[in-house]
Formats: sequence, structure tokens, C-alpha cells
Amino acid sequence: MTDYGLLFRELAVPRLVGTANHQKVREVLKRELATRGLLVEEHVFSGRPRRPLVGVPSGVSGINLIAQRPSDRPTVWLVAHYDSKGQPISMAVRLAAAFVLFAGVVGMIVGAIPPFVVLLLGFLLALNRVNDNSPGAVDNATALIAVFMAIDQLGPTTAVGVIFSDAEEFGLVGARALATERTELFADATVINLDGLDDVGQAIALVHRPGPTGIAVATALQARRWRWLPVVVDGIALARVSRECVTILKGNWRTMRVVHRPTDTVDRVRLDGAASVAAGLARVLRTP
Repeated sequence: MTDYGLLFRELAVPRLVGTANHQKVREVLKRELATRGLLVEEHVFSGRPRRPLVGVPSGVSGINLIAQRPSDRPTVWLVAHYDSKGQPISMAVRLAAAFVLFAGVVGMIVGAIPPFVVLLLGFLLALNRVNDNSPGAVDNATALIAVFMAIDQLGPTTAVGVIFSDAEEFGLVGARALATERTELFADATVINLDGLDDVGQAIALVHRPGPTGIAVATALQARRWRWLPVVVDGIALARVSRECVTILKGNWRTMRVVHRPTDTVDRVRLDGAASVAAGLARVLRTP
């Protein structure tokens, strides 16, 4: 029986793309997938980040892990990114600042806010340099654990595959490479992307491309459904090539205060959120 707590501690370490920890975590994931009888393919890619992140190289290389059983062509892919990043400013502050910046631009246009206020906010956001000081426990080691929990509750004949995508934190580089170079994987398949599963807060189903499986998953998790949120997740890239696509998140404002920060550690996560999402996924995917 898998000790998920021990595995969580192996995965939740700072693992910026290209670092030694990043490679170690990839090897742990390959080990766990092989233990479950899945054949693992390494999809090597390179690409350019599309997000304006300070401290990110102009070109990024990475390795997506694609795992499936020898005899099955998956009709459902469970997806979770395995890289992490740190930033001086938390996601909560960045979202608030982005909203204020947008309002400031509007205010500057109508003359209600001095231009220097908008420039100051933009300057502060620009200083949010990417680093490697966040263990990335909730983002996204919890989702990696949830994938293993779900697979462990499914029979060996269930046509479910696993994709652990890379370089998500640099602007979905790995997912965009999959959508471009491995389109055949997704043509007749459902993508269920997991990204950030805290113990607190309500489950959220970000529906990129609606379909019956995504609706069933959202219902099983009692998730609040959204068609758009101000987050950047792999489901955005994979939705355009899949039959249906949904991203599952779980958390609240407190969660956003720790994402990409050194405080995103295993000590604040019990894995209750990951376990509840995995159980809901397994119930849906066991249904003929």
C-alpha cells in the first residue's frame, strides 16, 4: 500500500524547471507510474514562455510524462503539472494588483488617476522575479498525489491514462507542446486537469470544453462550475485538441496567499482535499 504522506514529501520540494530537484521528482513519478503497471513515455519538448515573467529564459526545455496501460487507448487523461516556481509576491496579491492596475488604466484614461500610480503598480508587478524557493505542496504536489490516489481506486481495465506535464509555470509550455506535437492522444478523449487541491475551500470545476464526463466529475465533487477564471492552467492549452476538458481546483483566498511562496509546504496540507477529489474521480470513472 502506498504511503501517500511519504510520497507527498518526496514530491513537494522546490523543483523549478531544469534544477536537480526537478529531475529527481520526475524520476519519482516514473517510478510510481511503473509500479502501477503503466508504460511511461518521455515527451521531450522546447518552447518559448508566453507569459511576461521576470527571470525566465527566452527558451524552455522540459519533459512531459505520458503513461498508459499496454493494452488500452485512454478515453480519459488525468493531467497534473509537476514543476513548481517561487515568486516574491503571492498569487493573491498579484490578482489584487492586476485588478487595481486594470482599474487604474481605466481611471488614467478618464483622468481620474494620475499616470504615475499606474506606472508604480506595473513596476511592482514587474519586480516579481521567478525563483526556486517554493516547495509547491498545494501547487501542484497535491494534484500529483490525487492522480495516484484515483488510479489506485480504479481497476486495471479502466481506460484512463496519466499525463504529468512540465513547464506549466512558465506559461503552459509543456501542455502547448502536447497540443501541437501529440494531438492524436486527445482527439477522442476527455482531459481532467488537476491543479492545486487544498484541504480548505470548495472544489471548482473550470470548464474549458463542456461534456458529460466533466459534468459528472463536477457533480460528484459538488464543485462550483466556471467557464472562466483569472488563472493560467494546462486545461486552457489542451481544451482545443480534446473532446472535452475540465480543470479541477480546490481552495480559497488563503490558498492563493501561499501559492508560489516559501510557505507552500507539506506541513500545512493534510491531503484531505486530494483524497476527496480522487474519490470523486474514481466514482465517476468506474461508471460504465
